[in-house]
Amino acid sequence: MATLEIKDLHVTVEADNSTKEILKGVDLTVKQGETHAIMGPNGSGKSTLAYSIAGHPKYTITQGTVTLDGEDVLEMSVDERARAGMFLAMQYPVEVPGVSVSNFLRTSATAIRGEAPKLRTWVKEVKTAMEQLQMDPAFAERNVNEGFSGGEKKRHEILQMELLKPKIAILDETDSGLDVDALRQVSEGVNRVRETGEVGTLLITHYTRILRYIKPDFVHVFSQGRIVESGGPELADKLEAEGYEAYTKGGASA
Repeated sequence: MATLEIKDLHVTVEADNSTKEILKGVDLTVKQGETHAIMGPNGSGKSTLAYSIAGHPKYTITQGTVTLDGEDVLEMSVDERARAGMFLAMQYPVEVPGVSVSNFLRTSATAIRGEAPKLRTWVKEVKTAMEQLQMDPAFAERNVNEGFSGGEKKRHEILQMELLKPKIAILDETDSGLDVDALRQVSEGVNRVRETGEVGTLLITHYTRILRYIKPDFVHVFSQGRIVESGGPELADKLEAEGYEAYTKGGASA
């Protein structure tokens, strides 16, 4: 069973000619088959956690460890992390002009699997996944995210997740900017992958609405760069009713 283990993670970022500590000692374990929701107010460090794990060069890890199946993630390059089974669905997916979706997906699958998928099987696999996400097949020949709406970009992220079959999927505010229909379609895609029991999901969100579609096993409240409370799905209901005020005032402790 794949396990992502984060211990005492401290992360800084350079801003306005100064160094600012964003993460101040994060401890979290995500196992294959589990879904963990990370919730918290804007600016609490949720996205910093996602991008630090993924290897974004903007963030400097000053203390702590991140391991996947006992292997040191922090010593891996970004592409090595992906090949090891880590996946990041970005809050703001970037455009890649000149690279078609179909080429991007097949090249990614080849890198992950170690060999190019058989074309006939692959075409069927992609077509099925796109149909389930209600994506127009014509998107396969468009450049990656170029001219895509917000909902189309997010569906494309989940399409990648379905096809690449990671061990650990980090979804950074996948629900942001989505209308009700797009949110439902994206959530259904995430649930299809979850139902295989082969992926551990770290779902980062500011709002509880996506949790009406994706039921987490664990909910963690993030505030001021650390996890200040953990619980089951009922914790999300508490946040829906009471908001984050108690945590931003420092009223809760880890």
